[in-house]
Amino acid sequence: MNLSLECRRVSQSVLHVVTGAFGYSGSRIAQRLLDRGVTVRTLTNSRRPSPLANRVEILPLAFDDTAKLVDSLRDADVLYNTYWIRFNHGDFTRQQAIRNSLKLFDAARHAGVRRIVHVSIANPDENSPFEYYSGKAWLERAIRESGLSHCILRPAVLFGDEDILVNNIAWILRRFPIFGLFGDGSYGIRPIHINDFADLAVRQGFETESLAVDAVGPERFTYRELVREIARILKLRRLILPMPSAIGYHIGRAIGGYVRDMVLTRDEIGALMAGLLDSNAPSTGETRLTDWARENAATLGRYYASELSRRSDRHQSYTALQR
Repeated sequence: MNLSLECRRVSQSVLHVVTGAFGYSGSRIAQRLLDRGVTVRTLTNSRRPSPLANRVEILPLAFDDTAKLVDSLRDADVLYNTYWIRFNHGDFTRQQAIRNSLKLFDAARHAGVRRIVHVSIANPDENSPFEYYSGKAWLERAIRESGLSHCILRPAVLFGDEDILVNNIAWILRRFPIFGLFGDGSYGIRPIHINDFADLAVRQGFETESLAVDAVGPERFTYRELVREIARILKLRRLILPMPSAIGYHIGRAIGGYVRDMVLTRDEIGALMAGLLDSNAPSTGETRLTDWARENAATLGRYYASELSRRSDRHQSYTALQR
């Protein structure tokens, strides 16, 4: 059977729901579904400008209204869940994100959703000292225990247009003569391009087997190698030095004060140094970060990408929020 033809035939009669279709990963997933002829509904509380706004049905993420949340998922065949927060800050916390996610899964079950494609993280662990990883592990358990068909996607690091981590490494390299590594930088990192990730998510939406998949690209670096490679591609001569993680954290805080953002949290530094952004799994993406960086060298790191701005201002495009 020609799987692509079968997917197109089936897609014309089904509804897929994407949380946050105007956000980073959600927009790529939604675009690919639309390209297949799928009817797309997004659940979002964002009014960010998007070329998809007139092509998808828009409903709120009504976490505080169970009946409304169930209705928003009614008739959906697949739910792609990208909802999460990177760190605790002000009005948004991970505990709140966990509670909301559990409500979403329960609503999907009551609405009769066939399958959930859920964005998790590489190396989740319920006993992790890092709340990001333990929270993701708890949600994975909830999905497995829901009885729903599911695919849990575990990206280590995403890169591509509008990404934060790789872009901001390049931004720092462009602006400072010295780049400080946390420790010796020997810990691994396995990035996947956002388009490859979205392709994987959509492919899994049409499957039936319940599974978890590490979403990783074809290249594997140590953190030190990644920073050096970006500097080389940008033709920048920089002193790249190891330093105690505590000093690196405070330097990051100083930079964060300048750009009005949280550059990296203590937990993110700890997880990075513990090798949690690495994976030994087979590649699920094709795009090499080094190739992409060379193709985008003229623009990579020209502007700072702010997580806090994206969270607090949901009415402007990511481009408008660059610093």
